[in-house]
Amino acid sequence: MSEIKKKIQSVLPGGAWTQLHDTSYLPPEHSDVVIVGGGVMGLSVAYWLKRLEKPRGAIRVLVVERDHTYSQASTVLSVGGIRQQFSVPENIQLSLFSIEFLRNINEYLAVVDDPPLDIQFNPSGYLLLASEKGASVLESNVRVQRQEGAKVCLMSPEQLRNKFPWINPEGVALASYGMEHEGWFDPWSLLQGLRRKVQSMGVLFCQGEVTRFVSSSSHAETPSGEEVTLKRVHEVHVKIDRSLEYQPVECAIVINAAGAWSGQIAELAGIGKGPPGTLKGTKLPVEPRKRYVYLWNCPQGPGLETPFVIDASGAYFRREGLGNNYLGGCSPTEEEEPDPENLEVDHEFFQDKVWPPLAQRVPAFESLKVRSAWAGYYDYNTFDQNGVVGPHPLVVNMYFATGFSGHGLQQAPAVGRAVAELVLHGNFQTINLSPFLFNRFHLGEKVHEHNII
Repeated sequence: MSEIKKKIQSVLPGGAWTQLHDTSYLPPEHSDVVIVGGGVMGLSVAYWLKRLEKPRGAIRVLVVERDHTYSQASTVLSVGGIRQQFSVPENIQLSLFSIEFLRNINEYLAVVDDPPLDIQFNPSGYLLLASEKGASVLESNVRVQRQEGAKVCLMSPEQLRNKFPWINPEGVALASYGMEHEGWFDPWSLLQGLRRKVQSMGVLFCQGEVTRFVSSSSHAETPSGEEVTLKRVHEVHVKIDRSLEYQPVECAIVINAAGAWSGQIAELAGIGKGPPGTLKGTKLPVEPRKRYVYLWNCPQGPGLETPFVIDASGAYFRREGLGNNYLGGCSPTEEEEPDPENLEVDHEFFQDKVWPPLAQRVPAFESLKVRSAWAGYYDYNTFDQNGVVGPHPLVVNMYFATGFSGHGLQQAPAVGRAVAELVLHGNFQTINLSPFLFNRFHLGEKVHEHNII
């Protein structure tokens, strides 16, 4: 019997009644906080909101994610590295907090009666190589890292060769090596662990796409006497997956954790739609940038003690598992940026840009064989390649957790806490992330991080 006949029959007298509209897939009609983006960043914000709320159950949190398979999510297409070797103190502090979270993951994310979480953390450290030209910057970076409590040592080319005999130190003037709290982990396991935990804490999920914000306006005067319009989002429209339906969700707070697409979400809220040079006309400068990751096999390649190596050329690699497999890649120059419309892989990029510097640095790699490759998106902050954290100055109840340009996964546990502190307490409490506020785009105040990979 056709579906339509069944429906007609179900409402006729004497017909067996069946519910015409199953609404279980719809989001709730109201939620205190709506988080746009269900990757590790959005889930971390959800976790910390529930962890820090008082009393328990005080806040209703909804996570909206359009890709429930996470097939295009930056989280799961990442190489999963975590390092403290940054040059900006706040970035180092974020990673130190996050590594403590990851090393003690089951103290945070254990769920009663579920098996413990294993994120397959490999503490092999990072090894950064600098040429003569970059040596002084590397040295000053390490000074800052040590001041922040990171255990990083400097190595001469000779020390490098002694510790890692498979490296050709030609052209290396100085190296820095993270002796603890650095390495890599499995991003998919972290994502699943966070998702499982926040669901056990009562966080709601919806598969759909945010298509509109409904907001109200009020007028205020800045200390300098300039009149500004303040907006407050009070309704989020969520278009349900594979449906023409949308559900309005009333809310008090919106968290923009939409990663590579967070710039588009900000535009929906009217951010950047004003005269150029004004705060109202300042866009969230975050866009998708495509990055390739290649997996290769090399039977004579570096052994189990191999760290995550970042060459002076920008090419990088790390071991993957126990079978002489390696993951690696290289960020393109501005002129080489690939079209982000799709996730197709350019295999020539490996041949031309990745393999030559790696084979020069690790002679064994001359005989490698590429087994597979994939592409993923960076949530690329075109202004200064650093994160955007905290509220928008004019859309006062939209908070950002985005724009980390390739180091968001490793810093997500700390950023989630920082955003939750802002929402619940009105200020940063664990790590002061004021340099990452939105205002810097209008003021032209860049965060100068030297170690963007």
